[in-house]
Amino acid sequence: MQELFKEYLQAHGYWVLFLGTFLEGEAILIFAGFLAFQGYFNIYGVIACALAGSFLGDQFYFHIGRIKGPYLLKVFTSFARKFRKALRLIERYGTFVAFISRYTYGFRILLPIILGMTKFPSRRFMYLNLVSALSWAIIFSLAGYLFGKTAGLFIDDLEKYEPYLLLALAGITSCIWLSHFAAHWWRRRHARARLKRRKGSKAEALATETRSKSEED
Repeated sequence: MQELFKEYLQAHGYWVLFLGTFLEGEAILIFAGFLAFQGYFNIYGVIACALAGSFLGDQFYFHIGRIKGPYLLKVFTSFARKFRKALRLIERYGTFVAFISRYTYGFRILLPIILGMTKFPSRRFMYLNLVSALSWAIIFSLAGYLFGKTAGLFIDDLEKYEPYLLLALAGITSCIWLSHFAAHWWRRRHARARLKRRKGSKAEALATETRSKSEED
């Protein structure tokens, strides 16, 4: 069974990794790094494949934004809701946004599209995207690879416990994803509470002003 799994990954694994990193793919890249340590992949092949997928993915999103950005705003309501927030990030961090976009939770695909809708130079985006994709590919693939190497310090027969290690890695990546989701939910909850308090304060001030005017009359 393990040999079949290995043959399948060696035949199709790089294509799956390419497609995964073209979309988002931090989790799939970490798994690929671990499997490279186990001998299923070549770590340099994993990094190169992730670099190609993530770089071409963001180039695609950038040019989609440049060509079809206004149309996307009309069709996708979730895209339109995040549009202003993404613009604030671009105004705040400027050029640096093109580098950090793939590291931002919830804006991984959105930021390149919105950058494409602005007057951001396409050549500058390409260079920053290349550097960002390279750093991203190295960091997350080595995270999985080092996970395997660290596990090897405590476990003699990694092949025997490989399914459990994969489950452990899935649990760790799920916890990281859930922590990002929880932090995002917590910030939204507090933002809504602040907005509600402001509305309440305004309503109370308006009621007080109305009472004062009525007393004067």
